[in-house]
Amino acid sequence: MAGPSAKRVSAASARAHTRGNKAKPTSFPLAPAMFAPIVLAFTVGLLGWAYQALKPPPPKICGSPGGPPITSPRVRLNDGRHLAYREMGVPKEEAEFKVIVIHGFDSSKDLPLPVSQELLEELKIYFLYYDRAGYGESDPYPSRSIKSEAYDIEELADKLQIGSKFYVIGISMGAYPLYSCLKYIPERLSGASLVAPFVSYWWPWLPANMSKESLQRLPTSDQWTFRVAHYTPWLLHWWMTQKWFPSLSILTGNLAIFSSQDIEIISEASKVPSATQEKVRQQGDFESLHRDLIVSYGKWEFDIPDLSNPLAENGGTVHLWHGYEDRIIPLQISRYISEKLPWIHYHELPDAGHMLFLKREHFEAILKALLVK
Repeated sequence: MAGPSAKRVSAASARAHTRGNKAKPTSFPLAPAMFAPIVLAFTVGLLGWAYQALKPPPPKICGSPGGPPITSPRVRLNDGRHLAYREMGVPKEEAEFKVIVIHGFDSSKDLPLPVSQELLEELKIYFLYYDRAGYGESDPYPSRSIKSEAYDIEELADKLQIGSKFYVIGISMGAYPLYSCLKYIPERLSGASLVAPFVSYWWPWLPANMSKESLQRLPTSDQWTFRVAHYTPWLLHWWMTQKWFPSLSILTGNLAIFSSQDIEIISEASKVPSATQEKVRQQGDFESLHRDLIVSYGKWEFDIPDLSNPLAENGGTVHLWHGYEDRIIPLQISRYISEKLPWIHYHELPDAGHMLFLKREHFEAILKALLVK
């Protein structure tokens, strides 16, 4: 009897012995001394990536080593910066009307405004176009502000000796420098025209419902771009260069933001190749496009409704032109401005869109209303 019992005990013992000898998983606990350097390295790497993503690249200044060449005449301002310019029309010495044109967003002094040679000679008009700071061949200006735009215009006029008074036309985004002229150098103006003028959805004097409704009518990508420019301008470079979300529709070729007349005008313009468009942002997107958005959608030093008629004494006039079909700049805000400032002559073109200034009949009407009394 001892034999079978011994076998059973032996088998059980064997199984217990086998179980007892199974390999146990080995763990290597991460010591605190090892964990801290890993966290530190990850944090430093993340901060480095964020810094590179948020920091705009340095501008490629015209005339500097590796920068674009200087191909246009320029004036040197008192602070050492240069402004590039282009003259058109009759010689300034013979001109009866001297007009400074302020270009808009993603544009330059080479904006091809349509006006006949006959009208230029008949009215004796001298045009002075210039690249705003950071655009084209004008030096960037990191301290650019609403106020500095007006003083750039004044100094440009003085350097070129066009006279103590002149007319100003501000187109689209070029309207905010014109508002600055009305505020800071009104004594230099003979007249002014705001054409399809820029608006900020954060002007504190606008009715809240008007600002909100106007902003919400824009493409979602544009709404967010303008919010970033206003609330977190330090994020704008990253926002405009990231690939996860669309940023600004006008830069992506989204034709949905244009009226049918705008599309016709753009189509006609595209038939004539222009090498000058490549120069608009040649010094970098940040100091041209991004800086424009940061300044214009930032905090203004004054409120437009507080402006008084700067030309009441000299007989000059201020005009505001807006196309009824404009899908880029909200019509109702231009109407509101003209109501708040009744000394502004308001013109609403029923079939025109945002690009109304590129249609000859419209632009010549703008000139005649401004210059011919």
